[in-house]
Amino acid sequence: MTATIRHYYAKGNTARGLYSLYDSVLEGLDRVYILIGGTGVVTSSLLKKIGEVMEAKTLDVDYIQCASDNNSIDGVILPTLKVGIVDGTAPTMIEAKAPGVIEKYVNLGIALDTERLATNKEVILKLNEAIAIKFKSAYDTFAAALRAHDEIEDIYISNMDFSEANKLTTELIAQFFDEEILDKKSTIKHRFLGAATPNGAVDYIQNLTEDIEKRYFVKGRAGSGKSTMLKKLVAAGEEKGFDLEVYHCGFDPNSLDMVIFREKGIAIFDSTAPHEYFPDRDSDEIIDMYERCITVGTDEKYATEIARTTKAYKDKMKEAISYLAEAKELRDKQEPYYLEAMDFTKIEEIQQSLLDEIEKFINK
Repeated sequence: MTATIRHYYAKGNTARGLYSLYDSVLEGLDRVYILIGGTGVVTSSLLKKIGEVMEAKTLDVDYIQCASDNNSIDGVILPTLKVGIVDGTAPTMIEAKAPGVIEKYVNLGIALDTERLATNKEVILKLNEAIAIKFKSAYDTFAAALRAHDEIEDIYISNMDFSEANKLTTELIAQFFDEEILDKKSTIKHRFLGAATPNGAVDYIQNLTEDIEKRYFVKGRAGSGKSTMLKKLVAAGEEKGFDLEVYHCGFDPNSLDMVIFREKGIAIFDSTAPHEYFPDRDSDEIIDMYERCITVGTDEKYATEIARTTKAYKDKMKEAISYLAEAKELRDKQEPYYLEAMDFTKIEEIQQSLLDEIEKFINK
């Protein structure tokens, strides 16, 4: 028996700012440990250690990746135990809904020598200010990229056969569910499958779909109806009582990039850049929205406008990513001040205390 390991994001650096889906990610858990007062590297290391211990016990583990640091994680979910351990420090700031009943705050700050840290107060505050500026610049630039992206969408929307798109969606609903209806309320989890990070766009589509029997790769252009179709499939699945994993776009969280129906063994996802994949299993299938729903010759007719707006979009995305990278560099400069003031013996004690508490859930 081996553990199932999954990776996804609960928050993202998006065109609509720092966007969180934590409410959905943590919903339904019996216990949530919220780590506060720590520093990025220390908190992430503690979370990774807990994940490793649980993997060794062959328990399923979901790793919540950090969008602002490719080498860090923001949380660990143990779905079998209904237990989560998450970084609740700024800017995440997870608010407890039922403190002491479900959520429990774990203060890593007790391991910090605050007097020693205070000797570097001015430097730390200046770095904080500079980091905030970089993130604001990134979000403003992502927003500019979205405006350029919307211009590309407008071209294809104006050349779209909506009746054909609706027909395709109806066909897929019938194909996925037939007449099957489950006698239960649908459970829906909202997550991000990828994110804009200091190292560029990252996604976990392959990891999230590795045990899915049937995968649909949706191809098409911006504005060819991919997200709208996914939203309609979500509505149909919910109405029929199927549990859903709904993965939002890490660039524009109002759009969807993937839906997984694990009870049906089906995943359907936007398979275009920056997460472009092609079938590599016999059961994989392509759905081409451009071919099916867009007026023939649209690419050629509007080639100049598409090239212009695509360049503007890509240039802004590249610029925004550079700001994330610069913010990461500043955080790396800040981290040593916290590490030298940290009592790692106390961190290890807190880590062991958490493992002991989780062991009680296992023994139940």
